[in-house]
Amino acid sequence: MSSTAAALACTATLAVGLSACGSDDGVLRTPDGSVISTTTTRFAEVNIVGAGRDYSRTCLAPTAVDPGRTDAKRIVVTDPALLDGLCALGLGPQVRAITAAPGSVPEYLGPQLAAVPAVGDTPDAAAIREAAPDLVLSTPGTAQRLDALTATGALGTARTAVVDPAGDAKASLMAVAEATNRSAAGTQRVDEFIAEAARVGRVMDASHSQVSLVRFTPDESLIEGTSPFGAQIMALVGVDRPAPQRTPAAVPMTDDNMTDADADLIYVSYAGDGGRDRGHDVLMSDEWLNLGAPTWKRVLSVNDEVWYGRPGVAAGWLVLNDLKQSLNSSSASG
Repeated sequence: MSSTAAALACTATLAVGLSACGSDDGVLRTPDGSVISTTTTRFAEVNIVGAGRDYSRTCLAPTAVDPGRTDAKRIVVTDPALLDGLCALGLGPQVRAITAAPGSVPEYLGPQLAAVPAVGDTPDAAAIREAAPDLVLSTPGTAQRLDALTATGALGTARTAVVDPAGDAKASLMAVAEATNRSAAGTQRVDEFIAEAARVGRVMDASHSQVSLVRFTPDESLIEGTSPFGAQIMALVGVDRPAPQRTPAAVPMTDDNMTDADADLIYVSYAGDGGRDRGHDVLMSDEWLNLGAPTWKRVLSVNDEVWYGRPGVAAGWLVLNDLKQSLNSSSASG
């Protein structure tokens, strides 16, 4: 085939959606142009729930401002902990700067918020002026950043609000909703989430599923209690927990108490690379594999950042979707 004919053939191939001809976009493909998935779906013989999830869909649809209140078109936040609430209210496009270190936005919030300029822990007055905020949201722990910006005059006439995102997901969202003049929308978003959690519990007969939580950190293997965010969502759904896991505190897991981690289903997660290394060693050990859930392939891996992060309704929907997808499934590959 001549070079001209080859080029035309490649053009025709591209026209029907294939891109194998001389492609150098870094995506792995078969000879016919089909994309080869490189998403990791299993680790230590355990399926990963939500592997390859599209985080660009985490944030919900935009909400309306309360009647008679002013809207904020350009928002600056001094603490990434506030971003989940803004995401749940559909206000991600209005966030123009974050006074935090680059890379501090949780991955689950998606590429839109990850792309917002992070102007550093020490506020950069010039960067804030460029963001031209009409609302600056701060937290009690980062109020000094707000004070520093105010002192420089960089905020101009922007309205400021100190928001405390501590507490449960409902309280956190409502605090952000009130600060952005969206109290009605915040209430609606909370009510929608609680109603869906209850519906999922009924449909999946969650109260008859006893589910365990085990978390691996670089230093410890932990049998978790009722305090973690994921455990709170499981409680909303009505999922039962093993008797040793019905108190708030986590307990270090050893060979002597490993049976306390057993249940109809075990969700495991890993805090960082060190947690993954520890988790791999435990999950492949004879002591673990002799438990009931591993024997019946009823162990699944969930996203540690989402299940053990700060409470928020946006993250809550991800946990709820994990439960929908996996509560009645197993870690068997097929």
